[in-house]
Amino acid sequence: MGKNKSTNLDPENRRVLERTLQNLSGSLLMPKSLFVFFIILYLVATRIVIYVSSSSGTINIMNNPVPLSVFAGVFSSLANIFVIFLSGAFGKLGYITSLVLLSLNFIGYYQNLFIRRNFASLPGVVGNLLTITAISIIYFYGAKISVYQRKLYDQALIDILTGLPNRFAVSEYLSDVIKKKEKCAVVLINLDNFKDFNEAMGFDIGNRALKEIARRWDNVSEQGRSGTKDFIGRTSGDEFILIIRNFKSENNIYDTIKKYSDALNEKMLIDGYDCFITASFGYSLFPEDSDDRDSMISYAEVALREVKQNPNERHILRFDVGMLKGDRVIKLESTIRSALSNNRIYYSLQPQYDFEHKLRGFEALARMRDDDNRAVSPNEFIPVAESTGLVDTIDLIVFKSAAMFMGEQIKKYDADIILGVNISVRHLMKTNFLEEVKEILQSSQLPPKNLEIEITESIIIDSFENALVTLSELKKMGIRIAIDDFGTGYSSLSYLNNIPANLLKIDKSFIDRMNESESSKQYVEAIISMGHILGLEVISEGVEEKEQLETLLKIGCDYVQGFLWGRPISPKDAEEIIKNM
Repeated sequence: MGKNKSTNLDPENRRVLERTLQNLSGSLLMPKSLFVFFIILYLVATRIVIYVSSSSGTINIMNNPVPLSVFAGVFSSLANIFVIFLSGAFGKLGYITSLVLLSLNFIGYYQNLFIRRNFASLPGVVGNLLTITAISIIYFYGAKISVYQRKLYDQALIDILTGLPNRFAVSEYLSDVIKKKEKCAVVLINLDNFKDFNEAMGFDIGNRALKEIARRWDNVSEQGRSGTKDFIGRTSGDEFILIIRNFKSENNIYDTIKKYSDALNEKMLIDGYDCFITASFGYSLFPEDSDDRDSMISYAEVALREVKQNPNERHILRFDVGMLKGDRVIKLESTIRSALSNNRIYYSLQPQYDFEHKLRGFEALARMRDDDNRAVSPNEFIPVAESTGLVDTIDLIVFKSAAMFMGEQIKKYDADIILGVNISVRHLMKTNFLEEVKEILQSSQLPPKNLEIEITESIIIDSFENALVTLSELKKMGIRIAIDDFGTGYSSLSYLNNIPANLLKIDKSFIDRMNESESSKQYVEAIISMGHILGLEVISEGVEEKEQLETLLKIGCDYVQGFLWGRPISPKDAEEIIKNM
């Protein structure tokens, strides 16, 4: 794109991102009042030095007369400390100001040394020179640190491929806008059939196309062609997000989105190929549709999904409550919220075994009961929880409860078993996710090596750069990483090789078809071989038949999970298995 987005933002957007970086690092800017305060302290201390150094008076300390001139060195040192603080706290301005203040002293030192021949001020000269040396070291070292801070800024907030703000930066920006109660539109953008384009043209051309698209949209945003205030970022592989402010009407919003759509009309010439890419847009409005950041994004996702499923000529659609709330969905959302309020979210544990029937551990599975205390199928309530932004709350409840149980069992029976917990994309991308994990481990006393975070393959595809940072931190903590539902997405070997995973979980759909044809069996065998080449263990989900078990043993699978050897059970029944293992 030629230049980095961090230097390309308009001043207002840049200030928002700078505040985000400060929040990440815990750093705070010094108030300007302190700048003046340090100067005043320095001038006062210097004035006292001049007074006491020329005074013949004394002061009584513990019945001993002490000449006032003795205190000249004390206040001279204090004055130097104040300018060091000034230089260290206020960067270039503080450094230059400190140099000016210290240089003014040399006028007096020159008069004393060379005109009056008073060598008593010689220590002051040396002290001033040492102070200038100190503040120079502080300033130039600080300038070097600021280079690394800029790199940290880019890594924390900028999408590496396109140079646009990343998912985290956009989320923080949106939070800031909502906090100010400023009207805005959240627009999710998905490139049409981009996965097919990638497969046909190759990832290199695909990445170059993404860069060109980002460049065009960046230009629309920065040149103000839309007439509104826009903030564009990239959230995943082929998905972007646009925040629109200062619009006068909904027609104004549509016109703005249309400019981003029209920016793709001109063909892209990449490596001699004429490339045409279109996009679909789904958006929600604050505060009309929601006053919550996560819900705003979720509702924009619903609108985007609707326009992808039912494309029209405009490819632009606003969220409508009817998209989300069919009669069944309305009831389910209400049931979920009621279950969350009344502690009816719970978990079951499905055992995992090796082929000698030795217990490996358990996967914690979310369960829910309705207002009549009847179990609701996860296949029903999980999709609704995802679409309404409640899934991360459910994740956290299951995670905390299961970790507390497993921590007790490991301590009670000295069991070396693993607890697997599913984490949604939304939950993994929360800014405080790592802090949540640390807090749960501490409160449950569950050893990190006995925890396995399960992520879906779609996270690798859609949120690779953001997910990789979080997963790497989890791995450093000693936590295991499992890639769930493997084989259902399109992740490449290069992605898998970079993910710090320990385990591949083969999706049940492949196990079901495994013994129906030789090609299906070979596909499962290839996944197992690929996992082993990458140094990963492999577990097959949904093993329900003895023939499946025998086939998996022959082709080298490491572990199995399914109804054949264990249905999801209550914690009480799980304890019996642990006790008798």
